[in-house]
Amino acid sequence: MTFLEGLLWLTLNVYHEARSEPEIGQVAVAHVTLNRAAQKQLSIKKVVNQPYQFSWIKQKKSYIPEDPQAFFQCMKSVYIALNQSDFTKGSTFYHLDSIDPYWASDVTFVNQYGSHRFYK
Repeated sequence: MTFLEGLLWLTLNVYHEARSEPEIGQVAVAHVTLNRAAQKQLSIKKVVNQPYQFSWIKQKKSYIPEDPQAFFQCMKSVYIALNQSDFTKGSTFYHLDSIDPYWASDVTFVNQYGSHRFYK
């Protein structure tokens, strides 16, 4: 996989998972995606497309962003994530603060960024 393909899939994931979040929330989602790829030794594309990992993969008929301005903001957040240390402390999970997933009690809460809670 090329760097550009990884950049595209990372940006698509941030866009579809966190485009309405503040920049820090978008950067945190990028870090989680990067952490999962490193932990599983998989490409960003393979990590994003794993079954039951990111809800947008099953829900979208098209991956093409409908809001170009939001897409470019997400790309900026990905750039920041790639150029700074991981402030999520190795988080590999997150969820909206409005839900209570069954798995949350089995992982360690790290922090909340925007409306997502992050865990490792």
